[in-house]
Amino acid sequence: MSGFKEYDQYDAIGLGELVNTKKISPVELLEEAIKRTEEINPKLNAVVTPMFDIARETLKNPLPEDIFKGVPFLIKDGLTSYKGVRMTSGSKAYLNYISDYDSEIVTRFKKSGLVIFGKTNLPEFGLMGITEPEAFGPSKNPWNTNHTPGGSSGGSGAAVAGGMVPMASGNDGGGSIRIPASCCGLFGLKPSRGRNPSGPKDGRLWQGAATEGVISRSVRDSAAMLDRTNGPDPGAPFTIIPPEGPYLSEVAKNPGSLKIAFCTKSPIHTDVHPECIKAVERAVKILEDMGHRVEEKEPEIDGEALAQSYFTMYYGTVAAELKKIKSVLGRPARREDVEMMTWTIGLIGRTVTAGDFVDAINKWDEAARIMGRFHQTWDIYMTPTLAFPPIKIGELKPKPYELLGMKIINALDLGKLLVASGMHKKTAITSLEKTPFTQLPNLTGQPAMTLPLHWAPNNLPIGVQFMAPFGDEKTLFRLAGQLENACPWFGKRPSV
Repeated sequence: MSGFKEYDQYDAIGLGELVNTKKISPVELLEEAIKRTEEINPKLNAVVTPMFDIARETLKNPLPEDIFKGVPFLIKDGLTSYKGVRMTSGSKAYLNYISDYDSEIVTRFKKSGLVIFGKTNLPEFGLMGITEPEAFGPSKNPWNTNHTPGGSSGGSGAAVAGGMVPMASGNDGGGSIRIPASCCGLFGLKPSRGRNPSGPKDGRLWQGAATEGVISRSVRDSAAMLDRTNGPDPGAPFTIIPPEGPYLSEVAKNPGSLKIAFCTKSPIHTDVHPECIKAVERAVKILEDMGHRVEEKEPEIDGEALAQSYFTMYYGTVAAELKKIKSVLGRPARREDVEMMTWTIGLIGRTVTAGDFVDAINKWDEAARIMGRFHQTWDIYMTPTLAFPPIKIGELKPKPYELLGMKIINALDLGKLLVASGMHKKTAITSLEKTPFTQLPNLTGQPAMTLPLHWAPNNLPIGVQFMAPFGDEKTLFRLAGQLENACPWFGKRPSV
C-alpha cells in the first residue's frame, strides 16, 4: 500500500488493526507519518525534535504484538524522557541535554507497539496554557493558525489535529492535556493521581498535581492506551485501586442514568465567554435527552484560595527547577538561561516558606474532601473546559511595560517586594482568566476529560469538561463513548 492517502481516516486502533491483519506494514505507516509531518509541521511548529532515523532503526527489530503495533506516535518534550534523545522542556537551558534513560511511560508506550518518531513543542517547563516558547517559537492551531493550540501539550494537540498522528502523549499538571484537546477539537483525559507511572526517577510530579496521558481523536484510543500504561512502577508515591477490567471495554457500555451537576461560572470570578457557556448548555440538552439527570450545582470550594494554593506550588516548583539547572549546565542558572517570566516566577518561588507550601497542599486536601462529599450525590461534575475559545498567538505575551518591570525585578532580585506588595496574587488570578476550570481535578487528584462538543461561529473548537470521583475513569469512558456516538467529531477536520 504505497502513499497511504487514507492514513488520517483511521484512529490509532484502526491503524494497528491494519498492521496486525497485514494490510499495511509498520514501515509504510511510519514513512507516511514522516511524509505528512514534513509537509504539515512547517505550518504548525508542533514537532521540535524529529526522531525519524531512530524510528526507522526501531523497525529493524520485531515490534511487540499488541493493539497499537506499528502505529506512529509522538511524545511531549517535557517529563517524557527517551534515552539518547534531547529533552529540552521547552527551555534554552536544556537545548543540549540528552536523556540517559527512558521514562517508565515511554517504556510502556514502546511495549504497546507504538513507533515513536518525534517530540513535540511545549512552553518553557510546561508552565503556560499556551505553547509559545522562546526556544522554538509558537505552535499553531490547525483550525486557524493565527490561534493557539493551547498548552502545555500544545505541540501534541496540534500534531494530532493536523493529521500527523492519531494520538500523541501529553502530561497534565493544571490542564495541559485538556486545554490543547479543547483548543484543537480532540479528546483528552487526565487520569487519576497515581493511575499512570512517573518513574523511574520522578515521583510526586508537581506534588501530585501532574500526571501522564495522551491526546487522541477517538475515545477508544485513550481508553486502550490507559489499559497499557496504568499501574504503579517501583517506588511509586501514590497507590490507587486498579481497574476491574479493561477501560477499552467500558467505552461501549451504557453508563446508565447519571446524576450530573454543572456550572458555567468561573471559580475565580472572572468572565466566561458566551460560546463556552453555550457549549455547556448544549451538552446539558444532549445529556437530558439521553436520560441523565442534569442540574446546575457547584461544590462549595473557595476557588480563589485554591488558585492561590496552586500557584504556591507553581512558584516553588519553578524555583526548584532553576536550582536543578546546575546539575545540567555545571553552574548555577543565570537570567539569560530562561525566559524573563520564568526567572521572575522563580524569584517569587524563593520567597515561599515551608509553612506556605504545607498550607497550600492542605488546601488541596480540603478540596479533595469537599469533592468526595459532592460526588456522593453527583456522579459527574461538568464545566466549560476553558473560559474562552482559543486565543490568538501572542495575546498573552507580556506588554512592553510588563517586560520592563520584570527586567528591573529580575536584575535587582526583587522577588520579596513582589510578594510583600501582593502583586503576585493579582498576577496569579489574571493568568488563569482563560483557564480557570482545569486546575481543580489536578489538585484533588480526580480524573477529568474534555470532549469537543461545540464549535464557535469562527470554526474554532470548544470543549466541555467532565470530572468524576477519584479513581472512576470507568464512568468517564462510558459517558464519553455515549457522547461520541451522539455527537461524532472524528470526521470534523481543520483545513490545514
